[in-house]
Amino acid sequence: MTVLPECADRIEMADESGELTLDVMFEWLEKMPVPEGYKTEIVGGHIFMTPQRDTHWDIIADIYEQLRATYPRKRLKSDVRIDYPGRLNGFASDVVALAEGATRDGKGHWRHEDVEFVAEVISKNTAGNDYGPKRDAYAAAEVPVYLIVDPYTAEWHLHTLPKDGSYHSSVSFGFGEDIDLTGTAVGLVLKTGEFPRD
Repeated sequence: MTVLPECADRIEMADESGELTLDVMFEWLEKMPVPEGYKTEIVGGHIFMTPQRDTHWDIIADIYEQLRATYPRKRLKSDVRIDYPGRLNGFASDVVALAEGATRDGKGHWRHEDVEFVAEVISKNTAGNDYGPKRDAYAAAEVPVYLIVDPYTAEWHLHTLPKDGSYHSSVSFGFGEDIDLTGTAVGLVLKTGEFPRD
């Protein structure tokens, strides 16, 4: 984990046993001077801060608006902490669609067991997370649909059929090709023709 030097004197362990937990790490984040417009999340025990970009936001908004055809607003989330299987995985996914009847855990967080769809829009400095450890955590959590949208390559990558910690179906196409989710819990076709490129 990287801690900004100017914050080191203000970060304390919340648990005297010294055990590092997601709650402890998120308490640290609350004490850190995270710049406005930055997304923060914890992947495999590492804290990542990523600036929000216009292209990134435009794609997120486009996906959100299309999902509203089948999901009520309260079942769609963006940049909201959800803890996933694996060591210290507290993600703030770009877009999440929750199942009907989704509930919060004892700490007030949405449960990964209720996630039906996740979309991550690639940022240059954290792309490895979306293609690697986060994909693996979503598969381990058996998230039925995981979509990666890459504005740098103008491609999307759809992962479905999670079982035994892996996705067993993957499809990739360029922007402009529709993403057919009619055979999934999402039940619609996402249009990609207006996704901007970086």
